[in-house]
Amino acid sequence: MSMKLTFYGGAGMVTGSNYLLENEAGKILIDCGLFQGSSFCENLNFEKFPYKPEEIDAVFITHAHIDHIGRLPKLYKNGFRGKIFSTEPTKNFSEISLIDSEGILSKEAAQKNHSPIYTTEDVNEMMRLWEGVKYHQKIHIKDFEIEFFDAGHILGSAFILIKDKNTEKKVVFSGDLGNVATPIVKDTEPLPETDYVLIESTYGNRLHEDLEIRKDILEDVIEETMKFGGTLMIPAFAMERTQDLLYEMNELVENGRVPIAPVFIDSPLAIKLTAVYKKYSQNPEYFDGEALALMRKGDSIFDFPNLRLSLTTEQSKKINEIRGPKVIIAGSGMSQGGRILHHEMRYLSDPKSAILFIGYQTQGSLGRQILDGAKSVKIFGEDVAVNCRVKSISGYSAHADRKKLMEWLRPQNGILKKVFVMQGEEDQAKPFADKVRDDMAVDTEVPLMNGSVML
Repeated sequence: MSMKLTFYGGAGMVTGSNYLLENEAGKILIDCGLFQGSSFCENLNFEKFPYKPEEIDAVFITHAHIDHIGRLPKLYKNGFRGKIFSTEPTKNFSEISLIDSEGILSKEAAQKNHSPIYTTEDVNEMMRLWEGVKYHQKIHIKDFEIEFFDAGHILGSAFILIKDKNTEKKVVFSGDLGNVATPIVKDTEPLPETDYVLIESTYGNRLHEDLEIRKDILEDVIEETMKFGGTLMIPAFAMERTQDLLYEMNELVENGRVPIAPVFIDSPLAIKLTAVYKKYSQNPEYFDGEALALMRKGDSIFDFPNLRLSLTTEQSKKINEIRGPKVIIAGSGMSQGGRILHHEMRYLSDPKSAILFIGYQTQGSLGRQILDGAKSVKIFGEDVAVNCRVKSISGYSAHADRKKLMEWLRPQNGILKKVFVMQGEEDQAKPFADKVRDDMAVDTEVPLMNGSVML
């Protein structure tokens, strides 16, 4: 029997990654993410799984972003008792993020008159099923052979090669692929020989600024806002984006490239996740050579003068008492919740201040509205004028752009039987699929949600 692949998330949209791969012997999932963005997407989180969780033999997780792991506790709650596999950092990150998300999701469920999709107890019980693995360690489940490769996206991220041992057919799930020469983590490993590949396309029709340009933009925005005496708000994902920022601000501050001003990390989650980065900071399996060299010389790459951590609500409120220029880095990255909303309520209307977006803003999110030029937005039911400067740096994305995605695919030209373009909105996925088809003369498809193919 051929393998059957079904797209239960990440099809026609960026979030909710969830793929079912089955053969005669068993059924496995790759990722089980939360749908994020518009109310339509978020409502999908409360729907029943379109398969029976108790029939799934194992789940393989590419990385710890919530749109790839967010429904795992729900899967457990609904009867899954197989094994979960990922790298060790992904396992550590996931436990922290899932417990953090539980509170947010419970509030959302109450607002929509739903039962919570999972509880903290579900997370704790689910973690007993989770095993950490190393890159290139082969795992055998039923008639599948699975191998993790470094995706270069965030610490511990992976793309996954799965082989059906009966047919010898191979399929790669890209997860999220890293940007070019990202700080801290290693570069993306080459795509191995495979018959099929599911490739992300979050930035499938865009090109990022290079690293030096993005650092210059960051420096300029900080300097400009400090000169005006304003507040620079940076909505940042607690994982990877915050650590990348700290890494680069460490360099800017220590080399005197920006004025000294208080920098607040106003995110308990980001603070906890940064501790995981520190846990693995001497491990050459996960960190790139430059970061390792700095840390071995004693440079704390996630710390610098005037950096202040706001763990408690009380500490967060006290940020507003600090007069004069300051930088606030807070979640969530798309301004869909979290402490950044309180700062946006206070400072969006201030022409001396600025908001800097350093990550993808999905359609329907508050961040996207601000980035698209809204003059006024609703926060906590109130109209808030947007008078501050609005800036963005796409180069800070941890996602590969069109050029990097093509470079990753191209070495398998003539070998690939089909490319499935996933995890992108239509204006990114379709042009990228067209480019792959035109440049590589390979069968390419942008799958529909709940669609299936025989491999």
